[in-house]
Amino acid sequence: MRLPISISQESREPIYHQIEMQIKSLIIGQHLQPGDVLPSIRALASDLSCSVITTRRAYQNLENEGYIKTIQGKGTFVRAIGTDKQQELKEMVIADLIVQAIERGFQLGCSEEELRAIFEKVLRETRTESEKR
Repeated sequence: MRLPISISQESREPIYHQIEMQIKSLIIGQHLQPGDVLPSIRALASDLSCSVITTRRAYQNLENEGYIKTIQGKGTFVRAIGTDKQQELKEMVIADLIVQAIERGFQLGCSEEELRAIFEKVLRETRTESEKR
């Protein structure tokens, strides 16, 4: 199975964190279902052209947080997440991304008002694009 994950070498986020966040998003968004088999650490590292150590760290963090389960000799599988937990996790992932955007905006010298205006504009544009599909 090949996961729809892409990593950016230019991102300030460590590669293992990029992998983690994208797998979390796939699980929370139900693109990966409970019981789905994930690629091996080596296969994912090869697909993403990154080190095995990096993918191992992402998988270990995901397992520690209860998103996946590794069964020795069988593989790594997506774990079931309850509806309440899924909503909580969805909010956490989105909040984390919004915090990153806000921090970047402040680094660029944006005011709170400018950030709100940008957020509203992007939200409207994204909604319009989604409705066209």
